[in-house]
Amino acid sequence: MADIREDATKFVEWLSSQIIEAARGDRESYLEVDPRGKYWLGRLATEEEVMSSPFGDRSERMAPCAIGIRIKPKGPAPWCLKLTASACAWWRDRTMPGVTAWRKTPVFSESKTITVEREGIDSTSETLEELSERFADELDATVLQAAVRIDVERGRGGATEIVVSMVNESPESSNQLADTGLYQVQLQVSEIDTVPFLLESLPDSYRYDRRIAAYGINCGIEVDEVGRISTTDTPTVNRSRPIYWSVDAPLPDFSFENLAHSPIESLEKLVEEHEKWGESAWSKETLDRRAIAENWSDEMRASADEGAGEFWEESNRIKRGLGHLRTDDSLLRSFRLMNQSMEISSRGKYDSWRPFQIGFILANIESILSSDDAEIVDILWFATGGGKTETYLGLLVMAAFHDRITGKKSGMTAWSRFPLRLLSLQQTQRFADATAAAEIVRRKVGIEGDPFSMGFFVGDSSTPNRVLLDPPAGKPDSLDPSMPARFQVLLRCPFCDGDVTMKFDRALWRLMHCCSNDDCPWPEDGLPIYIVDEEIFRFLPTIVVGTLDKVALISMQAAMRGFIASPYGVCSQEGHGFTYAPRSSRPHGCLVPGCSSVSRPLTSPAKRFAPTFRLQDELHLLRDSLGAIDSHYEGLLDHLEGKSSDIRPKVVASSATLTGFERQCEVLYQRKGRVFPTQGPRAELAFWTTADKNQLLRKFIALAPRGATLEFAADRSILVLQESVRRLVSDPGSVCSEIEIDPANVQQLVSLFGTNVIYGNTIRDLDACARSLETQVPIDPLVTAQLTGHTPFEDVRNILERLEKPESEFDERIHVVTASSMMSHGVDINRLNTMIMLGHPLTTAEFMQATARIGRTFPGVVFVLHKMPLERDASLFRSFKSFVEQGDRFVEAIPITRRSRKVLERTLPGLMMARLLHLHEINSGQALTLITRVRDYFSTQRIDAKHELSEIVSLLHIDVELEPKLCEEAHSILSRFFDLLHDPAVNKKFPNELFANPVMRSLRDVEEQSPIFD
Repeated sequence: MADIREDATKFVEWLSSQIIEAARGDRESYLEVDPRGKYWLGRLATEEEVMSSPFGDRSERMAPCAIGIRIKPKGPAPWCLKLTASACAWWRDRTMPGVTAWRKTPVFSESKTITVEREGIDSTSETLEELSERFADELDATVLQAAVRIDVERGRGGATEIVVSMVNESPESSNQLADTGLYQVQLQVSEIDTVPFLLESLPDSYRYDRRIAAYGINCGIEVDEVGRISTTDTPTVNRSRPIYWSVDAPLPDFSFENLAHSPIESLEKLVEEHEKWGESAWSKETLDRRAIAENWSDEMRASADEGAGEFWEESNRIKRGLGHLRTDDSLLRSFRLMNQSMEISSRGKYDSWRPFQIGFILANIESILSSDDAEIVDILWFATGGGKTETYLGLLVMAAFHDRITGKKSGMTAWSRFPLRLLSLQQTQRFADATAAAEIVRRKVGIEGDPFSMGFFVGDSSTPNRVLLDPPAGKPDSLDPSMPARFQVLLRCPFCDGDVTMKFDRALWRLMHCCSNDDCPWPEDGLPIYIVDEEIFRFLPTIVVGTLDKVALISMQAAMRGFIASPYGVCSQEGHGFTYAPRSSRPHGCLVPGCSSVSRPLTSPAKRFAPTFRLQDELHLLRDSLGAIDSHYEGLLDHLEGKSSDIRPKVVASSATLTGFERQCEVLYQRKGRVFPTQGPRAELAFWTTADKNQLLRKFIALAPRGATLEFAADRSILVLQESVRRLVSDPGSVCSEIEIDPANVQQLVSLFGTNVIYGNTIRDLDACARSLETQVPIDPLVTAQLTGHTPFEDVRNILERLEKPESEFDERIHVVTASSMMSHGVDINRLNTMIMLGHPLTTAEFMQATARIGRTFPGVVFVLHKMPLERDASLFRSFKSFVEQGDRFVEAIPITRRSRKVLERTLPGLMMARLLHLHEINSGQALTLITRVRDYFSTQRIDAKHELSEIVSLLHIDVELEPKLCEEAHSILSRFFDLLHDPAVNKKFPNELFANPVMRSLRDVEEQSPIFD
């Protein structure tokens, strides 16, 4: 049986050729429809048509009349070059009565030798007489005319540039020909020495090559092995699959089994090889040689020295981590138990770590031991699909074991946050799997403490904030038998992979996931997974995973104290959990409705309850107003935790980009940022990874629809993709023979390529595309599904389950998924290997994240349909190869600031209320929920606007001298609050009502931003 990856690579090439040939008409010579309504690549409209278009310059991009190549000639004039132009035409055959017939001419070509005699701006034109004559002979009509134009221009720095163009000079309409367009057009330039351009949008870098041989005009370009430059309708880039060990030495044994028993020897080999590689790749001698050979500037050389310094800092951190494992028995035991857990959690899909994953864990071991490392945000930056989630799960599980072993028997170890709607059910399942595996190991080895558990902490559109005894209409009702199933989060049991059912236990007042497998290793009825906010507060799961927006709840919910400090106590009623500030409806602080049981003291050290880690996924998305507002709440969390516990939390993040990470970390967290792994001295040279040139990861093909809408091009592409796969289903023998693939792999290939993704930037685009699929793609059945931020929670779960476990019959499966940015984060399905992208996303980071959903395990292909009327899409089409190969350098700088007065207006009421709930109320010993009580307490303690301003300025790190306007704004808001507080005539009851702006209940209150939302 042939290797499935080899056959999948061949299948990708075949599918790509099917779409391109169908869009250009390469294999067809007879039609019964107008070719202008069928072909959308390789066609040149007439110059007359473009000149008369009302769309101006955009018309030339949408339906061009010319294609060209821009080169920079080497040496002084004169310059001689050879050009070859080729095209074909379609003509209406009127010899067949009652039949609409179109026929295609052969592809004709003509070569010319052109001499540019001198420098200086100039323009000449020469008719392609031979080409025109051959069309005349074939069509018996002297209508079609084409020409080449040579424009000599001055480029940057005064260098001469030559633009060679092929133009369709035929009339817009003719009595002799129904269509005067040219098809399958191509232009080639050869036999001239050129100097490469430097990609202007990127700065000099010792890591990257900015050189570009030539630029295409209304097209892409290809350069063959002998230097011939040709136009192409389909700029194509192949990305190779990474290899995660780049040195010649044997890969150490990083299997879970080995590291769970005898880890030190393998870890020593990693540290040794890392240092040895650095001594070669980053040595001063190596950098000096490159600086001379590659003509580095002083800035490039200095930047290389900085890169070397970062590498050696990384090396030292890994060494220190290994040293801690050697000397700290509790830490070493935690590391071993974590590996046992990951072996269970992996479900046999993988059995070892990749070197960079172990490197990251070693480099961050110090943060488990103390808060000394908490002043730095450690960012895990690696290609999507490399295993980032599993990496920080390993670190968090290790920290959880260390907490239990060293006396923290209860409370959270980590709070993991995802930007707004971007927490996927698959990511949640991975967190649950790791937590359950750790619990299996904890029980097996007899470590004391609460069970390891997971909380799912998201908005009430997905899971309830609370379940009331007597809920209003539309809220979860404990007596409604259908209610629990609506809130199922897990796709399967994390302990045994059994089916999950949902139920509400009124005795424990818990909404529970329950495993239906009688042999499940979890012995209790409800799994240790908490999805209701109040249940999370009651049980403080070991790892809480949720969306970032919930942080605003700290200002309104006294029970969120468990996220920054210890609870008040434990309810004496078994199964009710922790207690918090008493209220009239809960006199002893128990959150179970109607509970009157008294609260008992905590059994764990109160100062250790707060989480050790705050994890931020997709850090690059915390930008604009969302980032600004979150920066205030991050400061608030640090402020409250610092005054309530002994813990300074370590912030760990993952990001799709490195652009501007230093400033982002400073603004968000008031900490320095640090990236792991460090980049290598060349783009293709790094210790932690290298490219396997023999293994295709993902093929990117840029397509610029000509004379057709994006929806039309997407429809035609889906039609070809689905017809091709269905042909493999119905006639496997002939397709396998044509592609030269093993028939034994047919079923797997159908599964891998039978579902196509259409990725859109806006809901409007996706809705239009979905409607078009229903009416314009003549395939039956065509089962479609949609994954956007508007897709109901239960539908998302069902769609993901169908995609992961497709129906046995192809006709019953999902064939097309239309998706928005929701899919670009954490949707990991190996069956998704073809994507059609409707225009470039608004950010480069989203392009990288979205396309990484394709080809995760097997080769994949991404067709990028450029919106050519848009200048940005047209520009990216022009430099598509560089954009894909150096994508991280195209990532836009992250706009973020915490210094906005408008943001302060939104956040300060919440900051003040959080201090009231979590600090002043604790000090007062009474509930400060009413204005009268707050007034009395503040008067007794002599707390005024000036006192609170000092605290707010401190937690936001406002520079009083440099930012007086911000201080004035804060003082104005607080002064108004205290004035109203002490005004006996004020007609308010609760202190939060004294603010002009309401206290934010969620970061979803932020105005939607296009880079983040649909």
